[in-house]
Amino acid sequence: MPLPPLSSRSPDPGVARRKRFFGHGDLRLVILDLLSQRPGHAYELIKSVEALTHGYYVPSTGVVYPTLDHLQQHGFIEIGGEENGRREITITAAGLAHLQAESAALADIQQRIKARTIGHNIRRHPEMKRALDNIKSALDLAVNQRALSAPELAQVVAIIDGAAEDIRRLATK
Repeated sequence: MPLPPLSSRSPDPGVARRKRFFGHGDLRLVILDLLSQRPGHAYELIKSVEALTHGYYVPSTGVVYPTLDHLQQHGFIEIGGEENGRREITITAAGLAHLQAESAALADIQQRIKARTIGHNIRRHPEMKRALDNIKSALDLAVNQRALSAPELAQVVAIIDGAAEDIRRLATK
């Protein structure tokens, strides 16, 4: 079996590290998209990305400022003079053109954000959280606490598959 890519390796073998929220260059497009909607300051961009991802990803200043530098070096944004300790950032015509040229990539990023955050509202409901914790606990007890025979494992898999199918049918009504 091949090893996982370096980006998903964890110091603990057998435990994959959480995948990065954004891939290389994705945050640049997200920031350009936010700036195409209205100019802002770095802090506002950080908060906008946090809101966009429902709090799952909050870019640090150590990520945002180099990203802004890159966008400015390529002529995609302009950073104004300092006012009240903040500098207003605006997208340029070149930035808008780049955003348009990368619209398919941006749509893909937006779809991935939606997919990663879709369960946000569901997990806020205490009953759903309890049910998910209950299934995790039952699986841990059934699968990780002792060795299962092949028929027992097949039965666990069938139960999970059946529940998934029931939920899928409910969701498509």
